Amino acid sequence: MISVTILTKNSEARLAQCLDALKGFDEVIVLDNGSTDQTLAIARQYPNVCVHEHPFLGFGKMRNLSVSFCKNDWILWVDSDEVLDPILIQNIQNLSLNPKHLYRFLRKQYYNGKYINGAGWGNDKVTRLFHKNSTQFNDKDVHEGLNTKGLQIVDIEGVIHHYSYETADQLLAKMNYYSTLFAVQNQHKKGTHPVIAYFKKTFHFWNYYLLKKGFLYGYEGYLISYCNAQGAFFKYMKLYEMNQKEKS
Repeated sequence: MISVTILTKNSEARLAQCLDALKGFDEVIVLDNGSTDQTLAIARQYPNVCVHEHPFLGFGKMRNLSVSFCKNDWILWVDSDEVLDPILIQNIQNLSLNPKHLYRFLRKQYYNGKYINGAGWGNDKVTRLFHKNSTQFNDKDVHEGLNTKGLQIVDIEGVIHHYSYETADQLLAKMNYYSTLFAVQNQHKKGTHPVIAYFKKTFHFWNYYLLKKGFLYGYEGYLISYCNAQGAFFKYMKLYEMNQKEKS
């Protein structure tokens, strides 16, 4: 048996679509950290969903906490703006699961419903299914992941559709949020300077827009490339300010 875990905060836009795809799993754990929209009301409509609430601890710690609520040993973790396709779900449910394996899936990215395969949003593979006694998440506040040492990664056919952003406001808000988490996580661990932040921004924009073919996706490709570049700039500017304040 497999338990599904989802972290939420103001996730009403895609949550119903996400949970609809997961009706075949007997347990879905939703761990919420302060939603003020209809997220909790939507989650509680599903008989296989169990809702827990907790203040935000950082993504790694929140994911480990969500696993602690699961009754099953096998854990499938999904984001609230992701939708698993039927082929992937069928293949997951037909697996002969091995505790020494981690299972990885293809993920496709969308902006406002439009498929984007460029600007740093190329198709990627994400490791999402694991045995809770074999591994756990690291404690990173952002860009958390599973510890993979001693485990074999196995690819499973099927797709996770990731509807990450609908508007420029959402892109900017997430960029601001994640850049702050990065700065907090790396305070006193990394040195930086405003000049470094500037060159990070410049390099990332042209990397995403030209080399990673953001220009093929119209205004969406330009917007994503620009916000990715600004995210790099503010990560290092915020880190610089935090490090400077500690010195004064």
